[in-house]
Amino acid sequence: SPGPRPALPCCPCVPAPAMAVRVPLWDHYLQAIRSRGASRAQDYQRAENVLLTVLERVQELDPRFLVDYSRHLEAFQFALRSSEDPVDMEVPLWVDAEALVVEEAGAAEAGDGPPSCRLGVSREGAGLERWMAEDVSSVSLEGSAKCCSHIVPSKVLRVLKDLLVAAIVHCKHQSLITPGSLNVDSLREEELHLSLLVSSGWRTVRFNVVPVVRRRHRVPALEGAQLTHGFPEGSLKRVINQEVALVPAGDQHWRVSTDYLLTRLLSALGSFPGHRLDSLSILDRVNRESWRDGGQSPGLTFRHLKTVLLWAAVLFPGPEDWADLQGAVYRLLVVLLCCLATRNLPHFLYPEWNLLKGAGLDLNALYQRVERFASQPEPSLRIHVTHLGRSPPPRIGNGVKALLQLPASNPAYWATAYFDVLLDKFQVFNIQDKDRISAMQNIFRKTETLDSEGC
Repeated sequence: SPGPRPALPCCPCVPAPAMAVRVPLWDHYLQAIRSRGASRAQDYQRAENVLLTVLERVQELDPRFLVDYSRHLEAFQFALRSSEDPVDMEVPLWVDAEALVVEEAGAAEAGDGPPSCRLGVSREGAGLERWMAEDVSSVSLEGSAKCCSHIVPSKVLRVLKDLLVAAIVHCKHQSLITPGSLNVDSLREEELHLSLLVSSGWRTVRFNVVPVVRRRHRVPALEGAQLTHGFPEGSLKRVINQEVALVPAGDQHWRVSTDYLLTRLLSALGSFPGHRLDSLSILDRVNRESWRDGGQSPGLTFRHLKTVLLWAAVLFPGPEDWADLQGAVYRLLVVLLCCLATRNLPHFLYPEWNLLKGAGLDLNALYQRVERFASQPEPSLRIHVTHLGRSPPPRIGNGVKALLQLPASNPAYWATAYFDVLLDKFQVFNIQDKDRISAMQNIFRKTETLDSEGC
C-alpha cells in the first residue's frame, strides 16, 4: 500500500436537549441530522477503504490506473446529506495529459453542458506508448498529422472492469477485505461508469467508478466577477487553479466534469459563519423523506440542491441572510421554487445547461410538494410524536407560481431584489439594509398588477 490514508474528520454528535429546554422545531430537526453525521462519516470511510484496497490491487495489475487518496471533499459532502445518491470514485489515468491532443467535438445540443472532446495520442509525445495499446485506444482514421490514435472511453472502462473483477477476487482470497463487504455480482457496467455496491456495517454505499484524465482547463464562469461576492476571498482563485477531470461522455468522447470544482466551492461556503450548509442538509433530508417518499420515488438529487445553494450564495451574499436557520432554508426554497416554476435549473458553471432537462421528473407534481412545504413546513419537520401540535396557518395563498415564473420571461428578474420580494411573500425577509429594501420595493412595484390578480 502506498502509505496511510488521510483520516476523515468526523462530524460531532449533537446531544439531545434537556427536556426543560424548548428547542425551536427547525433547530431540533437540524440536531437530528447532525446527530447522525458521525456515524455516516465513519460508514463512508469504511466503505471507501474497502474500495481503495481493491483499487490498490488494480494499480498493481496495471499501472496505467492510479489510486486517488485525496478524497476528503467527497467524505465531507457525504456527511452533509441524508440521501443515498451514488458517490463518484475517480480513477486517474497515469498519462501526461498536457501531451495529449484535445479535439473539441462540441455539445450534442446547445445547452447540454460542457462540450465533448476526443483525446488524441500525439505522434511526438514522449511516454505515451502505453496509451497507444489496442486495448485502450483506436487508430486515428482521419490520418491526422498530430495524432496516431485516440484514447477510447468505452475501451478504458472495459479494461477497468476486468481489472476490478480480478482485484476483488484477489482481495477476497487474501482476506484483504471483510467477507460480504464487496461482491463481484454488484459490479455493473453502466454507459459512462462502473457501478459498485460496498457494504459498511448496516449501510451500503453505491460508488460510481469513473476513469478520469486530469488536466488544466479553463472554465470561464469561474472568472466572472458576479460570483466573487458570494464566496470567501481567494476561494475562487484557488478553485480556478485546480486541474479538472475529463470523464467519459460516450463511447468515443470525453467531457469536463465540474463535480470536484463545485464541491470545492461548497466546502468554501462552510468557512463562512451562518447556516448555508445547514440549510442544504435540511432540504436534502426533507427532499428524501417528504418529496421522494423516503427515497422510494424519483425526484431531486443532492446535486440539484447543491446547485440551488451555490446560486443562493451568489444571490444572497450578505451574512445577515444566513444568520437565522429558518431564513437560510428559505433562501434555498425561493430559488428552488423559481427553478421548478420556470422548469430551468441552470448549471452553476455552465448556466446555459438546464439540469432539469432530461431528468425525467414530474416537475408539476414536484413543484406542488415544494410549495406545500414552503407554505407550511411544520408537518415535515416533526420527527417525533412529541413534536405534534397545531401548525401555523399557510404562509402564502394560491397563485404565487405566476410570480415565480417571471424570470422565464425576463432574465433581469434573476437578481437579489426579485428573490427578496419572494422572501417577503414567505414572511422571512428580515433585512435592515436600506438599499436592499429600496431595490426590493422597486421590483415589487413592477409586480403589483400581477400580485393583485392573486399572487
